[in-house]
Amino acid sequence: MTIIDTHLHLVYRDVLHYPWIDGVPALQQDFSIERYRREAARCGIGGAIHMEVDVAESDIEKETANVKRLAALPGADLIGAISACRPENADFPAFLERQLADPFIRGFRRILHQLPDELGQTPMFRAHVGRLKGTGRPFDLCVLPHQIPFAIAFADLCPDVQFVLDHCGVPAIKDRAEHPWREHMSEIAKRPNVVVKISGVVAYAEPETWTLRDIRPYVEHSIESFGWDRVVWGSDWPVCTLTATLSTWVAATRAILQGASHEEQAKLLSGNAKRVWRLPG
Repeated sequence: MTIIDTHLHLVYRDVLHYPWIDGVPALQQDFSIERYRREAARCGIGGAIHMEVDVAESDIEKETANVKRLAALPGADLIGAISACRPENADFPAFLERQLADPFIRGFRRILHQLPDELGQTPMFRAHVGRLKGTGRPFDLCVLPHQIPFAIAFADLCPDVQFVLDHCGVPAIKDRAEHPWREHMSEIAKRPNVVVKISGVVAYAEPETWTLRDIRPYVEHSIESFGWDRVVWGSDWPVCTLTATLSTWVAATRAILQGASHEEQAKLLSGNAKRVWRLPG
């Protein structure tokens, strides 16, 4: 069963500047498309959407251009890019117009957990995200558990925008914390314009000792809350390598899905992604 990876990061430090990586020694290296594909092809991953890597703001459009260049390489299997954006900026409408002209750009993201909570709640920020109505481009929400209510407010204020909640809402698996994450996930799942991304949750587990038992409750609750028609899969490579290889994360996913039907697994691993991001095939 072919997998579509909806959350791949590529790092080319000679091309782009990644300020946040300075604080993560294990990620201070290049993570190329060739390196990813060597392992991804062995795991059954047949295509990937590149997720913006929070590059320096001046490099946002340069990052997308670099991904398009890589997509032209033989065997790259890059089928689109989710672009970084700055809805808090007054020039966002002009930026959005440029990006919407490029069908390779499948969606947008602004990492909210790195911002002051109040920034994502400003009228300008929310109005600018609302401009995605009718574009067919989803907006990825990357928030911490205590910020999920902000994501709920987004979904309510922009009911015609498709939202994607990254990383199962970033649960604190290492701390075995399920509350209020569990309740917040059940609540946001009531919004039909939100899907959840089962992506890279291993990165939030104890690096040396985590087992399938540790991550299973978080993945299963996400699936149970949203249902099989509103779940997609992502690797979060190379961030997932902080605690596991790509192969290990794929194996863990398949183990968790073992009791699901073939149709349910196909929806999570590829079918829903094709619908949400309007992918060919």
